[in-house]
Amino acid sequence: MTDAAILSVPQAESLFRRNLRDFRRNRLAMASLIVILVFVVMAVAAPLIAPQDPNETDLLRRLQPPGWAPGGDWAYALGCDGLGRDILSRIIYGARISIFIGLAVIFLATGVGILAGLAAGYFRGWVDVVISRVVDILLGFPYLIFAIGLMAMMGPGLMNIVLALAYKEWVIPCRVVRGETLAVRELEYVEAARALGAGPRHIMWREILPNILSPVIVISTIRMANVIILEASLSFLGLGVQPPTASWGSMVSDGRAFILEAWWVSTFPGIAILLLVLAINVASQGLRDAFDPRFSE
Repeated sequence: MTDAAILSVPQAESLFRRNLRDFRRNRLAMASLIVILVFVVMAVAAPLIAPQDPNETDLLRRLQPPGWAPGGDWAYALGCDGLGRDILSRIIYGARISIFIGLAVIFLATGVGILAGLAAGYFRGWVDVVISRVVDILLGFPYLIFAIGLMAMMGPGLMNIVLALAYKEWVIPCRVVRGETLAVRELEYVEAARALGAGPRHIMWREILPNILSPVIVISTIRMANVIILEASLSFLGLGVQPPTASWGSMVSDGRAFILEAWWVSTFPGIAILLLVLAINVASQGLRDAFDPRFSE
């Protein structure tokens, strides 16, 4: 191994550590990361920390106010909904739905987007034309309207939501990967690998992909917040997760009829959506600033 090759290893490592240190110095991003971790722990440990059965109904507690309000009970700290179900427990279990769908859609869409983007950017020609035209067509439809149409055809259900949202979400990482691949495929190290006889598969997966993952990870993290909002919107419209499964969007929808007399039914699930989406957005911006060289100082 040459001296230049030996020196390149600690330089790459120090760059990662410097970026990680920059992210840690961003107090707002770190606080947002803590909020995200709280929601993740809450979702994973829901059976252990939920004070009540989220699906247990008790009409005697119908629209019971939060614990600090007159007529409230601290055993039902955030009050009860129109069927007497504990709102806090349903919010805790609803975190499972939002986080699972967000992660499932992002992983599925990012995987498909990487494959399509690599193929379009590396092979170019008719492959690029076909993939780019499909991307343009999908981008021409409003995301929520497109998802509503798919859900109307496939029917409500957890896996159908994942498929409906991933069906268009893949175009975002696809465009990012295609653009990065077009820029990287002509660089010296790719040309060297090609001159040594490396095939397209080796070049795409071993030479190009590791060097373009940073912007892909950043954009996928940012898009997760959008997916959570879309899932809540579908559930709000009755096209998402079906009762009695707890979902933040359906909980907000359930409280519409009682918004004046029982504001807590819709407010607390809405606050949960706001906190998680805001935390993901702020943390992803900090991640972008720290790890994407185009936004670094």
